[in-house]
Amino acid sequence: MPSIELRTRQSLALTPRLQQSVRLLQLSSLEFQQELRTALDTNPFLEYDSSETEDVALATTSPGDEAGALPSTDTVATAEPDAMPAEASSADSMESSGQDDMPGDAGDFGGEFSGDYGSRSSSRQNGDSDGSDPAEWARSQPTLREQLHDALRLYRLDDRDRAVARFIIEALDDDGYLRQELADLADSVDLEPELTEDELLVALRLVQSLDRPGLGARSLSECLSLQVNALPSDTPGREVARQIVDHHLERLARREQAELQKQIGCSADELRVACALVRKLDPKPGNCYGRTEDNYVVPDVIVRQVRNKWAVAINPAVQPRARIHRMYAELFAQSAGASRSPLAQQLQEARWLIRNAQQRFDTIQRVAECIVAHQKAFFQYGEIALKPMVLRDVADELGLHESTISRATGNKYMATPRGIFEFKHFFPRELGTESGGTCSAAAVRALLKEMIAAENTRDPLSDVSLAKMLADQGVLVARRTVAKYRHLMKVPPAELRRQV
Repeated sequence: MPSIELRTRQSLALTPRLQQSVRLLQLSSLEFQQELRTALDTNPFLEYDSSETEDVALATTSPGDEAGALPSTDTVATAEPDAMPAEASSADSMESSGQDDMPGDAGDFGGEFSGDYGSRSSSRQNGDSDGSDPAEWARSQPTLREQLHDALRLYRLDDRDRAVARFIIEALDDDGYLRQELADLADSVDLEPELTEDELLVALRLVQSLDRPGLGARSLSECLSLQVNALPSDTPGREVARQIVDHHLERLARREQAELQKQIGCSADELRVACALVRKLDPKPGNCYGRTEDNYVVPDVIVRQVRNKWAVAINPAVQPRARIHRMYAELFAQSAGASRSPLAQQLQEARWLIRNAQQRFDTIQRVAECIVAHQKAFFQYGEIALKPMVLRDVADELGLHESTISRATGNKYMATPRGIFEFKHFFPRELGTESGGTCSAAAVRALLKEMIAAENTRDPLSDVSLAKMLADQGVLVARRTVAKYRHLMKVPPAELRRQV
């Protein structure tokens, strides 16, 4: 029978301010800068703090690259921020500067944090940008199609031939190959009179000669053949290399040296020179265009050795320079009905953003300091000295929730004298040893890299041999684990590493 029943229940809900704090923490440095830029452009109570100017050399490189020239500063001070409480109570820890319920309280309007953000923002400030945005540093590199279209303009062609050549260029993929059959291409072009395969073939030969040899090829064999034909006629091994790329690529991939020598009818020395020549060719010539300039990261923290101690500092280039616009806030506080105005919410959001942003950097620095304290050996000896560590270790030490540590380490990077690494790099998996101790998966990969680098190239080490060598050093891993780590390091199997 239907009835009405009243029950009480407790549930945990995140306030809008705490939701913003969590969201800002998990953003990368570039995403955070974009978030602040948007806030400066849309919130009238936020302004760029131009009270200080400083020149910052921003390190922008690929993760793991050598970072010999880190951003230069005269001194590096290790900050000691207040301990951040657990997420459930973090909203209370941000109330120390004033009452958020009183938008007319001008005592907190001067709250600010400084860095080098403002020079990269399109805020309401006069003056041109100083060009410190890494996106402005990146030189625009022409794409494959742009390069070929530019080269095509140098040729005197009639309208029909030029249109067909442009069509061929647009049909190339990013690797520089023409994957479609000429007959299918001819059917897809609407020209009068109807386009023939012979016209397409002539246009294809023209496109293949516009720039790098190998572009416009319809197969790997044709790509390599175009590159071999472009070599000087007196290049050692050129004729044998042409026969290999035209007819025997599969045998070359399987390292069937004896069968290759028999089929081609050459000496062992000639075959060795030709094989070395083929391996120097580029199987994907289209990848040389418009690809490399896009890969950069901005480190969130900088680690240096100061007086025999490892010091951690937030990268000044990623710290924003913003503050509450004091005059606007005071005028708004003096207006009638300020607490009921829609601007009151914007003022509240501005104050929340400043405090949550400062808390974001405090949390990132605390996590980075904890990582550096646990992984001191890495900074002295490299990958082989990385210790096993999990997020729970950092969470327990800092008194934070594990999810907070996960957000603070996701898409965050650390600039060290050994290169720029993602925070997650310092959390390798734990592996057992013969003595009952533990070592990290990163240390095992470093050992494998050393073993493979020192192997005899004529008789490379198999995965089974590598597993036995690791066991001799007390590290117990299965053959499939060695194969997985070798694959992660992008090292080919033994049969493909063998050199005759």
